[in-house]
Amino acid sequence: MPRSIIIRAVLTLTLACLSLARVYEQISGLSPSLQFDFVVVGGGTAGNVVANRLTENPKFSVLVIEAGVSNEDVLDSIVPSFLFGLYGATPFDWNFTTVSQPGLNGRALPYARGHLLGGSSSLNAMFYTRGSSEDYDRWSKVTQDPGWSWQSLQSYIRKNELWTEPVDNHDTRNQFDPRVHGFNGINSVSLAGFPRSTDQRVIQVTKELPEEFPFDLDMNDGRPIGLGWLQATIKKGKRSSSATSYLGPQFINRPNLHVLLNTRVTRVLPRQQNDHNALIFDTVEFAPDQGGGPTSRVTVSKEIILSAGVMGSPHILLHSGIGSAADLSAASVQPLLHLPDVGKNLSDQPALFNTWSVNSTDTPDEINRNATLQQEVLREWNRTQEGPLGDSPATHIIWSRLDSNASIFTEFEDPSAGPHTPHIELFTSPGFPGAPPPVGNFFSVGMAVVSPQSRGALSWNSSNPFDPPLIDPGLLNSKFDLFAMRAAVRKARRFVAAPAWSGYILQPFGALANVSSEATTDDELDTYIRGTAATSCHAVGTAAMSARNARFGVVDPDLRVKGVRGLRVADASVMPFITSGHTQAPTYFIAERAADLIKSAWE
Repeated sequence: MPRSIIIRAVLTLTLACLSLARVYEQISGLSPSLQFDFVVVGGGTAGNVVANRLTENPKFSVLVIEAGVSNEDVLDSIVPSFLFGLYGATPFDWNFTTVSQPGLNGRALPYARGHLLGGSSSLNAMFYTRGSSEDYDRWSKVTQDPGWSWQSLQSYIRKNELWTEPVDNHDTRNQFDPRVHGFNGINSVSLAGFPRSTDQRVIQVTKELPEEFPFDLDMNDGRPIGLGWLQATIKKGKRSSSATSYLGPQFINRPNLHVLLNTRVTRVLPRQQNDHNALIFDTVEFAPDQGGGPTSRVTVSKEIILSAGVMGSPHILLHSGIGSAADLSAASVQPLLHLPDVGKNLSDQPALFNTWSVNSTDTPDEINRNATLQQEVLREWNRTQEGPLGDSPATHIIWSRLDSNASIFTEFEDPSAGPHTPHIELFTSPGFPGAPPPVGNFFSVGMAVVSPQSRGALSWNSSNPFDPPLIDPGLLNSKFDLFAMRAAVRKARRFVAAPAWSGYILQPFGALANVSSEATTDDELDTYIRGTAATSCHAVGTAAMSARNARFGVVDPDLRVKGVRGLRVADASVMPFITSGHTQAPTYFIAERAADLIKSAWE
């Protein structure tokens, strides 16, 4: 939710943020005499989990190196509805841009990634969705490791999750299933704490059109098909990120935990070869994040864990000489290990927002364009953490599959993980997405193809590690994904045509008005989709795990980089297939298991 300059200037908030007792703002603050067993590269969603769990053992010393800034007192990261203020040309976003996307009429898109402690968990829309049980069972099958199955990961799901009642403590008995949640974890998950005027209309649709929009009590039970209440990583009206939870006050003061900010890791370096001629990586090279300063190095006694994210981890591997030998040589980087899948297999979920004008003034649009109202609700949030600012912008999610007899299946195999895994997602959001037009009130239905067939890749721009990578998510490159998005638009249109919306929904807004008729052709829908779709910023898979003896992939099932020692990857890049939901939650689960795998190797 945008805020006025007046608010930025006049409001001083008293916020409970993490102590920076062992967080270093610059390289010079880190004593050269410090010795570390582990270096975690990246203080993001996964990296902070790994650091927290490793330092539970007081004998392990850990250094986290984060390229971004501190999350302390970053109001847009703390207040859930202010998330849009983090994106773009801010210190908190890497401000990446994709290469031109043929599937989107050649458009290049901004690609948000968190450039602050907590990584993208400090910047995202906070949706907590696990995907289907079949997603994880497919991971287990491709890695030949039962430890990645849905059932095996349940203990890690509960280690991560701290179910938290919403700030208003309303009756939530019909909004989630407590049997599938964790109540003793670290990262808070909650239902919305501020009722929206559209809530009951959304639920009414499940009664009027139960076959197409069945009610699902809890989308995180492993079988998410249906319509249910959104769960988000929010704790009593404030964002719960990996920084505020896993590096919270009860953890950050551990004497064996150190966090270095504003520092870019440029390469990881090997020490020697062992008897089996495997490279042993034990050194991390880094420099000030903005460049221009000298490089420094730190040596570890046990392991380096890359948790720099789906863009950062493969980028570091490439600059360290791990990747396609031909590509490395062509870029004047000495190949150390031929691992051609580094940066490949990038999978993302194409997204689209559809907006309708509504017959109501009770929408967030009034707040978003009125500085006086903004001040009022921010004062309320500052006093109580209650009100409309303390929730994610969305309220409900609808997960659906294409019809089993859809014509597209005569041409393509089903890319989803199984019959209980959705192909598409719709989520409801009262108000206009982002900054609203000067007049009018709106209702939006966002959508995404959550089981896409398209694949892209990440590569480098140059041999300079400070140059941003080339990001190609390959959005809508497959006819299957376009077919699924077309089906999603039609489903959204049927959703808002339900009797529950009679007298409330007025007409489609913007480009949607050109494709609102039931007579709209596929070609007309395709023009709308290719001209307006974007990315969910849910990229995964660029350092994918595979079976130990597989001749593809980047890491083995224990997340060790294949062909070397002393180097693991633990973040969203290791997913061999994207989960059929938002990728924050499974990234936490990966990190929780990664920490146990590392511990078991050294304790």
